[in-house]
Amino acid sequence: MRKVIPFNDGWLFAKPGQEPAPVSLPHTWNAIDGQDGGDDYWRGTAVYTKRFEKPGYVRGERVFLSFEGAAMTTEVELNGQTVCRHEGGYSTFRADITDHLKDKNELTVRTDNSRNDRVYPQMADFTFYGGLYRGVKLIIVPEVHFELVEDGTPGIRVATQIEGTSASVTVETWQNADVPVTITVNGEQKEAISENGRAKAVFTIENAHLWNGLADPFLYTARAQLASGDTVSTRFGIRTFAVDPEKGFFLNGQSYPLRGVCRHQDRAVLGNALTEEQFREDMDIIRELGANTLRLAHYQHAQEFYDLCDENGLIVWAEIPYISNHMPGGRANTISQMRELVTQCRNHPSIVCWGLSNEITMGGDMTDDMLENHRLLNDLCHRLDPTRPTTMAHLGNLDTASPLIGIADLGSYNLYFGWYYGETRQTGEFLDKYHAEHPDRAMGMSEYGADANTQFHSAKPERGDYTEEYQCLYHEQLLRCIEERPYLWATHVWNLFDFAADARNEGGRKGVNQKGLVTMDRRIRKDAFYVYKSAWSREPFVHLCGRRYAERTEDETEIKVYSNLEEVTLFVDGRRIGTLSGNRIFTWHVPITGTHTVTAKADTVSDTMVISHVKKANKAYVYERRNVTNWFDPNETDPDCFSIKDALGDLLAHPEAAAILKEAIPRLRTGEVPKMVAGRPLDGYLQRMGDDISAQQAKDLNAALQKIRRVSR
Repeated sequence: MRKVIPFNDGWLFAKPGQEPAPVSLPHTWNAIDGQDGGDDYWRGTAVYTKRFEKPGYVRGERVFLSFEGAAMTTEVELNGQTVCRHEGGYSTFRADITDHLKDKNELTVRTDNSRNDRVYPQMADFTFYGGLYRGVKLIIVPEVHFELVEDGTPGIRVATQIEGTSASVTVETWQNADVPVTITVNGEQKEAISENGRAKAVFTIENAHLWNGLADPFLYTARAQLASGDTVSTRFGIRTFAVDPEKGFFLNGQSYPLRGVCRHQDRAVLGNALTEEQFREDMDIIRELGANTLRLAHYQHAQEFYDLCDENGLIVWAEIPYISNHMPGGRANTISQMRELVTQCRNHPSIVCWGLSNEITMGGDMTDDMLENHRLLNDLCHRLDPTRPTTMAHLGNLDTASPLIGIADLGSYNLYFGWYYGETRQTGEFLDKYHAEHPDRAMGMSEYGADANTQFHSAKPERGDYTEEYQCLYHEQLLRCIEERPYLWATHVWNLFDFAADARNEGGRKGVNQKGLVTMDRRIRKDAFYVYKSAWSREPFVHLCGRRYAERTEDETEIKVYSNLEEVTLFVDGRRIGTLSGNRIFTWHVPITGTHTVTAKADTVSDTMVISHVKKANKAYVYERRNVTNWFDPNETDPDCFSIKDALGDLLAHPEAAAILKEAIPRLRTGEVPKMVAGRPLDGYLQRMGDDISAQQAKDLNAALQKIRRVSR
C-alpha cells in the first residue's frame, strides 16, 4: 500500500551568514525582494534543513522524497550523503532515500537560483524566485512498485483515440519489476503483463463522454494496481482537436476560437509560494473573465493548477523556460526540462500543445546551435507524445521568413504595437501580411498588452502614461483586431495578473510588470478586465469604468460602461441620463459640478461609483513620464542632448553616438538592426539584454550620450 506523507513542516532556513530560522513550506526567500527589485533582490544558494525520525515502514518497502518544485538547482543530502541533484526549478523530482535512513535523520537541501550559463531561465522579464516554493512529500511504497524517479513520472500514461461514438483508451504503466498489472478504466478491469518494466492495456468505451471545454469538461479515471498493493491513478479526458491555418482551432470537430490570457504563478507578498486555495482563487477569476484558454508561462506550473484546468475546461499551452537568450551550454537542460514537462503533464486533457521556447532571439543573433536545439526539442516532444503539436512564442521583430518559425507545428507572435512601439492598428496589419505570405501556417498571438497602474488616470489617455484609461483603449482595439481575424488559432493577453519582474522600475512601481488585467494581490480587477468579460462571459454584468478616477477637472466628463447586455441606462444622482443600445461599450458625456453618484443599470444588474469635480488636478493621477521600457532609471537628462531614452536607430544614425554605442555594446558593431528594434528607445534594448549590461553601465552610457548635443547632427 502506498503512503504519501506531507513533509512541509519543521524546516529551518538560512541564507549564507545567517542563523537558521523556522519555516514551513511552500517557501521562497524572494517573496519580498523579488517584487521590490533593484539591489535588494538576492540570488544565491540557501540551505533548508529538517530533522526527523525514521518513518514507519516494513522491511522491503522503499521510501522516496518527492519535491514538487525547487528553484532553480537543488542538491539533497541525507545524513551527510548526497541522494540527488536536480537542475530546473519548475518540475517534480524524487530520490530513493531508503538506504540512507537512520533512526534519527538530518535532511539538508541546498537550493540555488544564482546566475549561470546552463540552467534556464537566466534572462527574462520575470523574477527568478529561489527556494522550496512547492511542497515536499515522503512516499512509501512496496518493494515492487510503480516507477517514481524517471523524469518525475506519475507511473501511468493514458492515450485516447475516438472512433465514431466510441473511444479507444490505451493505458501504459511503468514499474520496477516484470509483474502482472491490473488496470481499470470505466469499470472494466484488465490484467497486463509487464515486459522490461512496461505494461499496457487497451480499452474501448462505447458512447464516450467527451471532454468538451468550458461546456462539459468530463473526466474519466484510469487506475493501475500491483499485487504488492501499490496503486497509481490518473484522470483523463476524451477529446479531439485540430488547428486550421484559415479557420483556427477546433475542439471535437467544432470551431472553438481560443481566446484567453497568460498566467504567471506568483502573488504580491507571497512570491511563488502558493497554496491550493490560492490556485482555486486564480481559477475563479479566470472563469469570471470567461476565457477559454490559458498560456501557462514561462515554465511548468503546479500539477494542482493543471488539474484545475482539466476540471474547468480550459485549453492550455504548456511550455518550458527556454526563454530570451539561447545558451550554448544549456542544451541538456532544455532537453531534461522538456522531458519532465511532457512526462509529468501528458495525461492532462486541458493541454493541447508543448511550447518549445519564448522570444529566444531576444538575446542575440540566431545561430545554427539555436536552430538545432529547437529541432531536437521538437523531435523529442513528438517522440514522447505523438498526440499533441508543438508551438513557439516569437519575438515581435522576428523576420516572418525566419527558419526558426518553421520548426514547430504551430506559431505565435508576441506583439506590442501600441505600447512598446508603433500604433495598435499595426497589429492587424502585421498579422494580415504574415497570413497572406504564409497561408499554410497556423499563427496566433501569444502575448499582447499594455501596462496600467490603478493609481494613474487621464481624461486624455495616451501610450506610455500607464493609466487604466489607456489600457482600456488598447484592449478595446486589440479585441476588435482579434475578432476580425478568425484565422488566429489562439490569442493570449499578457497578462492576467501583474507579476514580479525584479529589474523593472517604471509606471510608479518597482519590480513589477503591470500588464495584468488584475493586480498582483488579486484584489482589484482593472477596468480593462471588463473589456474581455463583456466579450467572453455569459454571466450578466455591468461595469462602470473610472471609479478610481474619482477627482476630475473637466466640466464635462466621459462615463464609460462595459456590459455583455445589449442595453444600459445611466443615472447621475438618481436622475436618468439616458439609455443606450450597443455592443459591450457604452459611453455618455455628462456635466459635473460637484460630487455625484453615478449608476449604470442593465436588466437586473447595476454598478455605482462616486466622482467629483475639482478645480486642481490630482497630481497622484499622473505618472512622471519616462519611456515604457526604462528599467535602469538613469538620472535626469538634458533634453537638448542624446540619452538612452532616444531611439536606437536615431543614435546609430549619428556618427559620434554610434561610436559610443558600438564601443559599449559589441553586438551593435556588425549587422543591420531590425526596424522594429531600431524604433525602440535604447533603454528598452538595454533592458532586454539582461545580464549583459548592468544598471551602472547603462547610467555610464547615458552620461556619455548626454555630452552630445542634438544640433550637432
